[in-house]
Amino acid sequence: MPKAFSTEVTAGSREEAASKTDARLDLFGFVPFRLNRLAAEVSSALSVEYATRYGLDIPEWRVLATLGFRHDPCSAQYVADCTRTHKSTISRAVTSLMKRQMIERVENADDRREFRLRLTRKGATLYEELIPRLLRKEQEILSCLSAQERRDLGRMLGKLEESLDLVQTSEEADAKEAY
Repeated sequence: MPKAFSTEVTAGSREEAASKTDARLDLFGFVPFRLNRLAAEVSSALSVEYATRYGLDIPEWRVLATLGFRHDPCSAQYVADCTRTHKSTISRAVTSLMKRQMIERVENADDRREFRLRLTRKGATLYEELIPRLLRKEQEILSCLSAQERRDLGRMLGKLEESLDLVQTSEEADAKEAY
């Protein structure tokens, strides 16, 4: 495996190598680039499960997924923060899902000026139907890893999330008023 693609090259050794050469960034060895590329590919692979059968795009799925794991209605801003998706993209997805009667707005009991979002019965049925399909697809994607490598990957992702102060569990996300 070429050194640029090695996962064992540390950030320090990469910095040293860059300073000794022409200081160009090798994107294929740059962890943020690799993570972004993997996230885009995984998102795309999963979208096959809900795009063709249900006509959902990625932002619409993100709204459904966020509302699906929540026990209580939440704001569109919460969805945007949770999914790290621009609020205008979430807004368009919310509008589309409302037109399709997958989600609905409910008044916030604490602030009558604000509305929260929740799945309708139709949206909840779709969400429940999709979960096993997406879990199978996740297993297909991870099938190149051993059981131990999957556990290690989960642990390492958790460490990165923790270092960036990201919420890591549904319970933790549910407990937050605002993400």
